[in-house]
Amino acid sequence: MKILIVEDEEELLNSITSYLKNEDFICEKATTFLEAEDKIVGFNYDIIILDIGLPDGSGLDLLTLIKQQSALTGVLIVSAKNSLDDKLAGLDLGADDYITKPFHLAELNSRINSLIRRRQFKGDEVIKFNEIHVNPNSKTVTVNNQPMELTKKEYNLLLYFITNKNKVLTKESIAEHLWGDDIEMADSFDFIYTHMGNLRKKIKKLGAPNYLRTMYGLGYKFSDK
Repeated sequence: MKILIVEDEEELLNSITSYLKNEDFICEKATTFLEAEDKIVGFNYDIIILDIGLPDGSGLDLLTLIKQQSALTGVLIVSAKNSLDDKLAGLDLGADDYITKPFHLAELNSRINSLIRRRQFKGDEVIKFNEIHVNPNSKTVTVNNQPMELTKKEYNLLLYFITNKNKVLTKESIAEHLWGDDIEMADSFDFIYTHMGNLRKKIKKLGAPNYLRTMYGLGYKFSDK
């Protein structure tokens, strides 16, 4: 899952980023309105953690932009202790939840996971695609009731495909979603083929069909159709 963290307090921003990366989220950062605006327009995110009070603009204006760009992106607004009006305004504009400073990072993580379940998986604790079952809380996968051993990248890749089942995903979108800003340092997308091949083998080894289809000239699609 890919998260954009919009926060101008550098110490808090780095703490959030470090914590969520340890929870296997792909994290990108923005410290200003303009930087956040560029990222929101240019890339897709599963969740955006949005500080309302930015030095060069209102986070509420960014929230409006987010909803115009991608209605499916979940938004968790961060507000100061006594800013009830901002919280209400954010919720009215389409934010999914809010958290008030100061907060515990474990609570933030819990709210993010809850938001992902509500937004992407209709609140289900276990995500099911035929015989493939994914538990985002424990980050475990079973196929035909057998545990499936995956690397972190393979797990995130499978979750990304199931979240976008029946959609054609380009190599570029897969790479950018799973590696975030780090993908800019890559010379090619050849490493994606390796991850795709390994994921296919592990799924088929446990008795499931090959759902991971190559759409030549376009990308990949996870589908049983």
